[in-house]
Amino acid sequence: MSRYATTDLHGCLHTFRRLVEDKLRLTKRDELYLLGDYVNKGPDSRGVLDYLMHLQAAGYQVQCLRGNHDQALLDAARHRWRWDWLGPRGRLPTLRSFGVSRLSDIPGQYLEWLATLPYEIELPDFMLVHAGYDFALPPTEMRQDYTTMLNTKKYVYDPSRLGGRRLLHGHVPTPVAQVRSKAATHPGAMGLDTGCVYRHNAEMAHLTALNLDTWEMTLVPNCEPPYTIGKR
Repeated sequence: MSRYATTDLHGCLHTFRRLVEDKLRLTKRDELYLLGDYVNKGPDSRGVLDYLMHLQAAGYQVQCLRGNHDQALLDAARHRWRWDWLGPRGRLPTLRSFGVSRLSDIPGQYLEWLATLPYEIELPDFMLVHAGYDFALPPTEMRQDYTTMLNTKKYVYDPSRLGGRRLLHGHVPTPVAQVRSKAATHPGAMGLDTGCVYRHNAEMAHLTALNLDTWEMTLVPNCEPPYTIGKR
């Protein structure tokens, strides 16, 4: 049995399938944790959600937590508009993937699945969250501060507030070399987002999985059909 974590798929279905099926060769004894942001930016948000739900229904141990883009999609589709920051170019690929012209027309099963996603996953040795925590808060409040957990880009890691667990998150696209270098030190806290969706950025454009027991990294370059996105 192996335990893996990956993050920030952003509609990159082909790349994610290559990671799961060809590189990790995931079995039903393995555990795969996803740290959020399955939708938006990339070409096939619906396909990513379909594949995740398929893996779970087929008996694979795939656990998913929510990211800020998943929350934004859920809120917007349920008429709590929060997508003005994403802009039309950011919305259109997602709408096309679902075959709809309005977010409120996204089929209910996808919204229901997103609504069940937890904000964190607690393992004996790791705490998994999309973005991070406000470690200045008392531990109980810190773990209920969902806005920070989904959106923060800076934190001061304090293992005592996580029961000594390491912190693993996504959310902030980071060059592959930087993530690889940090993983080699087995740090107390690190991000795993290597900007897979930014296919024009040679320093990123990879989906990264971390083996939680060996710290081995598995990287898959973006292999999606061409799509429009900024370089970042």
